[in-house]
Order: sequence, then structure tokens, then C-alpha cells
Amino acid sequence: MDERILVERLKQGDEAAFKTIVDTWQNMVYNTALGIVQNAEDAEDITQEVFVQVYQSISSFKGESKFSTWLYRITVTKSLDHERKKKRKKRFGFVRSLFGEQNEVVVNPPDFNHPGVTLDSKENAAILFKAIADLPENQRVAFTLNKVEGLSYQEVSEVMKTTVSSVESLMHRAKNNLRKKLEDYYNQEK
Repeated sequence: MDERILVERLKQGDEAAFKTIVDTWQNMVYNTALGIVQNAEDAEDITQEVFVQVYQSISSFKGESKFSTWLYRITVTKSLDHERKKKRKKRFGFVRSLFGEQNEVVVNPPDFNHPGVTLDSKENAAILFKAIADLPENQRVAFTLNKVEGLSYQEVSEVMKTTVSSVESLMHRAKNNLRKKLEDYYNQEK
């Protein structure tokens, strides 16, 4: 059946048209999602989310592009959003594990096994992570993604949904704030 007719029938609430759309494009949606997220269960979840969104927002489809193109855009967007959420959970779980309930530094956290921190550097790392935690949120996110996780400015800008120049500015301010905080700390220690 012609995709324009299917879309029109779906816009009128025809459930049989929706079933035909799902049957026709579910493999394409699943394979596209799988190519991005590279996890079968996640791709299945994304496929369901895509078709729920199609059903809910079919009225916004104007027919300016092919239906399949619109479906690809939704699939790619949902897949990238899923990846961002997954990365954020992974990245910030580590940083949060360094601090206690009231954001105080856990001086010798039992699971402090970041690959870049040797055993004798744990105390200094705890001081650094406390200073990072005190940064304004956007600076903290940019600094952590770039310096702790090793993402490029371009990758950070994608995760934060901002421009590379904004990330450069955030990093510059974060470094200046950290320099001041750490100088103050070490000057007090003398």
C-alpha cells in the first residue's frame, strides 16, 4: 500500500494502518537503532518508543519528506538521546560516588579506582574532585567530560547540546576557578 495512503489513514485513527506501518518499517527502525546503540534490548526499547511517537505525533507529519525519512529522523534522535542518557549515568555515577550525602568529600573512598589515579594520589584526587564539585554545573559537566572521561570538545558539545566555542569558554572558566580554589587550599596548608 502507498505510504501516503497509510499516513492519511493513520491520521484518521485507523489502527490497521498503524499495524501495517509497524510491520513495514519495524526492521528498519530496529536496525537503525541497533547500529547506533549497539545493544539489542536498548534497540528494542527504542523501536517501541519510535512507534509510540509516530502514533502520537503523526498529525505533525506534513509530507514534505518521505515518511521513511521522517521515521529515520525520529529513530536517530531517540537513539542519540538514549546514548546521552546512558553516558551521563555512567559518567556522573563515578563522580557522585566520591562524595557523601551532604556533598562532603569521602577522603578515602573504598572504590576509588579511577585508572588515572594511583594509590598514593587518592588524597590529592579527593581534593581535586571536591574542587570540581564546587564548580558551577555547566563548568563541572564540561570539565568532567573532557578531563576525567577524555571526551573531545566536540564530543562534550554534543553531550551538552551546545557549541564547541561554549565548551571552550566553560573549560577556560573551569580551569581558572579550579586554579584559584586549589591555590587557596594549598596556601592554607602551608
